[in-house]
Amino acid sequence: MLKLKLLSTLIGCSIAASSYAMSPQPDPQNPTGYIVSKADVVAAEQAKTADPMYKVWAKALATRPNTIVEAIEPGLASNPENVKRVERVFPQSDWDFLTHMAAPEYTYTRFLRAIGKFPAFCGEYTDGRDSDAICKKSIITAFAHFAQETGGHIAKDNYWDNPLGLEEWQQALVHVREMGWQEGQPGYTTGCGQNDWQNKRWPCSPGQGYFGRGAKQLSYHFNYGPFSEVMYDGDATVLLNNPALVADTWLNLSSAIWFFLTPQAPKPAMLHVIDRTWVPSKAEKEAGIGYGFGTTINIINGGIECGEQNRYKGQPVNRIRYWEGLSAHYNIPIEADESNTCWQQTPYGSLNLNGSTDVLYTNWEANWKYYPDRPEGVSFECELVGYQTAYSALVPGDYEKCITNFYESHANWPQVRVVDTMPPTDPGTGPTDPIGNAWDSNKVYNTGDRVVVNGVTYEAKWWTQGDNPETSGASGPWKKV
Repeated sequence: MLKLKLLSTLIGCSIAASSYAMSPQPDPQNPTGYIVSKADVVAAEQAKTADPMYKVWAKALATRPNTIVEAIEPGLASNPENVKRVERVFPQSDWDFLTHMAAPEYTYTRFLRAIGKFPAFCGEYTDGRDSDAICKKSIITAFAHFAQETGGHIAKDNYWDNPLGLEEWQQALVHVREMGWQEGQPGYTTGCGQNDWQNKRWPCSPGQGYFGRGAKQLSYHFNYGPFSEVMYDGDATVLLNNPALVADTWLNLSSAIWFFLTPQAPKPAMLHVIDRTWVPSKAEKEAGIGYGFGTTINIINGGIECGEQNRYKGQPVNRIRYWEGLSAHYNIPIEADESNTCWQQTPYGSLNLNGSTDVLYTNWEANWKYYPDRPEGVSFECELVGYQTAYSALVPGDYEKCITNFYESHANWPQVRVVDTMPPTDPGTGPTDPIGNAWDSNKVYNTGDRVVVNGVTYEAKWWTQGDNPETSGASGPWKKV
């Protein structure tokens, strides 16, 4: 049984996507607010979902219930199909071969459960791609990064510390917690307690430390919160209140699988670089970004490890050595158009994507463009942007939360309420002039009163009666808002 924890109506668009025609009205329950219809909100979402890649992301981030995941054990006939594939292409013996130095918190069973949580990892491809080969390459890619992030980094000939003479690429998962940190130590609390949207969405728990834990060394509350939402049916507080779970349970490996599958727009998900679902944009190609292990480095830590200035830096050199050792040992073919390095790539953080129309983003932000036909010129919409915001296009309900400014991240955004049914409009004032706010020639208006005529909002500069806002002119009693 799969639980799709993403919008059934997928969300997204390219940078150049056009706006949807929202029809907001004054809120009869709030004299300073507005209402928009649920149908308009859904339609606006759908208007931003043209690219099929959003459907791919939705499928990749589908999850199974934890009750099913925690029943997974090696060799069980009841194991999910993607777990059975892992057992076939990367059996317990391979795990043991690469984890002689691993911390006891990392086990093969927990590895299988971490993968079982996400059916797309080592899932079935029905379009002719080799599912087993993609699965094996995904695992080996992950281990190359594990060896850098949590590895022992002990020379093969250092017999005192490495009596088995293990290759460095055999030394993954040595650390379960960031070196120098232990449970009970508050730390990595940058931004905690501030009155901002990050704390409203992912509130830090007093006394907790959000230092690196697990195979991916998950760090900071704004990463623990989103990961917790995925693991626990949208509840960010589970891991914010108990971050030690990311070290002491199968979450220590599932955090890495989650990162492997999650696009950080404009960065693609690492899986989609490996299985080639992702197609590099024109700007990415011009920046040297294409297929191969090097691009997975850029996704993880490009700002520090990619570009000509980092060509001989320790971290990327290590990752590449580990990947090349692992891929050779496991006979992973390197295609002609793949590059193991990223020194020739522009780091994603430095990539200028302005004007690109073939790059997709995954976070919602208020659309601040001016719309003269809408109240106060406000769009009442959200658009996709290439940086983290309070609202993710990969989280159900976040588009509506963005429109209503649920986490108060949009300064000066009007108060907006979503309703199932909009009240009828006055047929004498046109379809965009809501009842109660349409100009009335017999009504007295005082300074600051607002009216709508043919979809345009006007504000009274002083007492007036009978002066049509459309024809009163600059010297008249009305001004356009």
